[in-house]
Amino acid sequence: MSDAFTVLWTHDTCGALRKAGRVGERPPVAFSGVHSSLPAWSGARAGDEVYALHVNRRVVYVVSRMRVIDMERRDCCGTAPAAWQDPAFPGHGAWSMLGAGGCGAAAVHVDATPVRFDMPVPGDLLMRLAWRNRRGQTRGLKYVVDGRLERSVSLQGFYRLTAESADELADLVGDTTP
Repeated sequence: MSDAFTVLWTHDTCGALRKAGRVGERPPVAFSGVHSSLPAWSGARAGDEVYALHVNRRVVYVVSRMRVIDMERRDCCGTAPAAWQDPAFPGHGAWSMLGAGGCGAAAVHVDATPVRFDMPVPGDLLMRLAWRNRRGQTRGLKYVVDGRLERSVSLQGFYRLTAESADELADLVGDTTP
C-alpha cells in the first residue's frame, strides 16, 4: 500500500517556478536533502504520492501532486559534479529551483500533475488535515483560524498524511492525476 506525504514549497521556490515559466508544466524531478531548507523525503518509496503545498496570504494551495518513480541518480540527471562549484544535477537545470543545489540534494524522479497556483485547500479541509508519525500518532495542523493558516511552521518539512487526509487531498486534486 502506498503512502502520501506533504512538502512545503517556499515563496522563493514558487517565485522561481513562475519566473522560469514552469506553471502548467509537469516537473519530472524534485529534490530531497539533509537540511531543513530542503527536507529529506524520508520514508517515501516508489508509488507514494507527495503533495507540494504553498502558503500565500494565509491560504494553502496544492501546487502539484507527485507520484514517486524512484530516488536514484539516472542518466537524465547529468554528470555528477567533480568540484563543489559544478552543478549537482545539470540534466535537470530547468527544475533546479526545486532544490538541486540544496545541502545533500538527491534527485527524486516523479510523475506529477502540472504546476499550478489556483487550487486552494478549502478551510474546512484545512481544519481536518492530519499527519501520522512512524509510531502511529496523529497531529493536525496548528494555527488555523477561520479556515486560514496564520503560520506555516507546522507544514514545514516532509510529513506522512493519514489515509483519510490523503483521500481528501486526492479528491481535491481530482482528475488532474499524472
